[in-house]
Amino acid sequence: MFGSIGVPEILLILLVILILFGARRLPEIGKGLGKGIREFKKASREITDEITRDNEEKEK
Repeated sequence: MFGSIGVPEILLILLVILILFGARRLPEIGKGLGKGIREFKKASREITDEITRDNEEKEK
């Protein structure tokens, strides 16, 4: 169902976003989204490192 999204559908979604938020707000939204993704990756990496450390300590 969702796997059939093509180029026209993506363009329509982008057009709706542009109309809703305006051209001036799009860079702000992109910047905020990028920060959020970076923070999520950082947190997931920290959790993975902590789990790895715990497993190494248990093996010793």
